[in-house]
Amino acid sequence: MGIRTFGPNTVDWEERVNMDRLRTQRLARLKAELERSELGAVLCFDFANIRYMTSTHIGTWAIDKMIRFALLARGAEPIIWDFGSAAKHHLLYNPWLDHGHAHAGAPDASCHQTHGSRAGLSTLRGAIPPGAAMAADVASKVREVLAEHDLLGEPLGVDVVEMPVLAALQDAGITVVDGQQLFLEARRLKTTDEITLLTHACSMVDAAYEELYRFLRPGVRENECVGLVNKVLLDLGSEYVEGVNAISGERCAPHPHVYSDRIIRPGDPAFFDILHSFNGYRTCYYRTFQVGSASPAQRDAYKICREYIDRAIALVRPGATTADICEVWPAAEEFGFENEMAAFALQYGHGVGLSIWERPIFSRLVSFDHPEVLEEGMVFALETYWPASDGWSAARIEEEVVVTADGCEVITRFPAEDLLVCGTRYFTFDGPLATLRESQSHLNTPAGTGTESEA
Repeated sequence: MGIRTFGPNTVDWEERVNMDRLRTQRLARLKAELERSELGAVLCFDFANIRYMTSTHIGTWAIDKMIRFALLARGAEPIIWDFGSAAKHHLLYNPWLDHGHAHAGAPDASCHQTHGSRAGLSTLRGAIPPGAAMAADVASKVREVLAEHDLLGEPLGVDVVEMPVLAALQDAGITVVDGQQLFLEARRLKTTDEITLLTHACSMVDAAYEELYRFLRPGVRENECVGLVNKVLLDLGSEYVEGVNAISGERCAPHPHVYSDRIIRPGDPAFFDILHSFNGYRTCYYRTFQVGSASPAQRDAYKICREYIDRAIALVRPGATTADICEVWPAAEEFGFENEMAAFALQYGHGVGLSIWERPIFSRLVSFDHPEVLEEGMVFALETYWPASDGWSAARIEEEVVVTADGCEVITRFPAEDLLVCGTRYFTFDGPLATLRESQSHLNTPAGTGTESEA
């Protein structure tokens, strides 16, 4: 067991996550990728890329608004143009953005433009009237820094961008190219501190599944399960619950990827995916339960689902490829889909870090033609799905793994080796009511009780 876990607090008596080292190593990796590229600079609007570059964060409310942006020029330090008062807050509390200017107390205006935090604003996804020329202002700010470093003739990599901002950059004479690949390459391998944070995020989901197992019973609704998971995670210090997939009963096949207000009934399958963030680092973590009892069809589906994920995990080691993993997974046609596009993300793998989905990607849709080599330090999730023969039940399992020097370590710990049955245990005059049976209790036949082979 190579990966250590800790409490979330900082203490003086134990080396835990070293935040200074985390910030330094992330930026160093990004700078190294920029030096290896043909780009003069990279400009980002995506919150995960901004955080990786600048180690700044202003809350999850702004994730989808594209209101802040950061620039890293070749040979220079990062600059973040941030939302309103957040820029001044960074001057006070983010000393790593102070590019060689140490100031006692609050910084004055004279050092503001030499500091890596500046006030800036994009178009609020078009909400600011176009006549205000906010897109041109963004381009002007970026152009000024590029000119300062004699990089105006070099390509500028951009991760995601609003169309008016893209047009303004081009109008300013800047050659804009895809910069997302550079960020994804830098973030592909995780540092020691990133792995610790990812593991801690998983431990919080372990706790959420424990409470969910205790809570699941006939009569609760999918949305109530989502509420419970949110409370557990936020109480434990989660920064952001990105989503909780709560799928039960007839909704399991095909997988709808969204929870509802459905009431859970006896004999229902229920699977969940819990995605949240701890200090920016995410989880993607499926588990499947049965409520009260399981049918033979669901039991068999779970065994198949588990077998496919175990086969995949057994192959994970440095030097293996994403194609090697996908080779042991079934083709789309084997479980009821017309092609791999229609079955995308059901037999799947993806990197996990400051966002999901990162490198590497595992899918029969793309991995055979574009395999990626696994390396020590990668962290990714492998997830499998199998529909039951009854036409409505299904199983879904996901494990997150860290690639080690000679294999991998699973960091998702809630039990999933066998199908768990939750809810009240019932007793008859003959003893406990069997948990393996068809959902309709009146089917007291060998087929209905799952003992047909014994008859």
